[in-house]
Amino acid sequence: MTRHILIIGATGGAGAALAAACVRQGWRVTALTRRHLDDRPASSAVRWVQGDAMEAADVLKAAQGVDAIFHGANPPGYRDWAKTVPHMLGNSIAAARTVGARLILPGNIYNFGPDAFPVLHEGAPQNPISKKGAVRRQMEQMLDDACREGMRAIVLRAGDFFGPHAPASWLTNGMVRPGKAPRVVRDPGTAGAGHAWAYLPDFAETVVRLLQVQDRLRDMETVHMAGHWFDEGSDFARAVAKASGVPGAKVKPLPWWIISALSPVVPLCRELREMRYLWQNSIALDNTRLRELIGTEPHTPLEDALRDTLGGLGCRAVQDQPRSTASTPAAT
Repeated sequence: MTRHILIIGATGGAGAALAAACVRQGWRVTALTRRHLDDRPASSAVRWVQGDAMEAADVLKAAQGVDAIFHGANPPGYRDWAKTVPHMLGNSIAAARTVGARLILPGNIYNFGPDAFPVLHEGAPQNPISKKGAVRRQMEQMLDDACREGMRAIVLRAGDFFGPHAPASWLTNGMVRPGKAPRVVRDPGTAGAGHAWAYLPDFAETVVRLLQVQDRLRDMETVHMAGHWFDEGSDFARAVAKASGVPGAKVKPLPWWIISALSPVVPLCRELREMRYLWQNSIALDNTRLRELIGTEPHTPLEDALRDTLGGLGCRAVQDQPRSTASTPAAT
């Protein structure tokens, strides 16, 4: 069983959730951070190492003695994504090959175009229609090439993330405003289009369970999480409004026309508009291979997941007592 993991991107939503899950399992956790170590929370459970994912030497130094590397890095402010993201992944690949660690990449659905919808299987053709999708396809090809030469990797693909410590997501960028209980929840979807969401603690628990069955994994293993699926995507927005605890909270369409108008001058709007097609189509993820490997997929009830998420984001009108962070997501 893997007992020492390097997390690159431990301050992000997926990385932070995975660090917490690994600590609960008694693993040694090393986290690479660009920030000064004095800015990191004091914790005997996580060993923080100062360094930059853009620097191969920093990644290799942090990776000494680890069994797995979780690559959740993103460039500051998501700038120069097409240049920096493959470069950072290349550094993690080089480190993983040198120390003999398995590399884990959190995957998404950007890689795919409408020819792969409405149900994504692991072997679905990757014909992206966006710039970020092309980069994502390149990243997975890099992993595949490295695994042909002896490395081991996992791509764990899921729908849109949500969780109490997810600083950048569709939930926070388009639907609610962190730090404020919403009177209006914006729905980015198109009527009749289904949508998949993944709760970050469930995602993290899935990574842990996959690393516990390494003897059953292929060198290059791609698996999908079904997550929380909504036949009618707007049902998620309605669930968010209910979980907020705001009396009379309403669900209204996201004003795409404003986003389109601002996209030439506002980078975030430009990024949101590019991915609109993912909200205009039903896109579910087939988790057959995942269930073959770990039996059942971790699945926290939606009510609990949204309560914790909105509470963590400061978006609940009435704060509940937090659940124990030592709890394990239910499996379904």
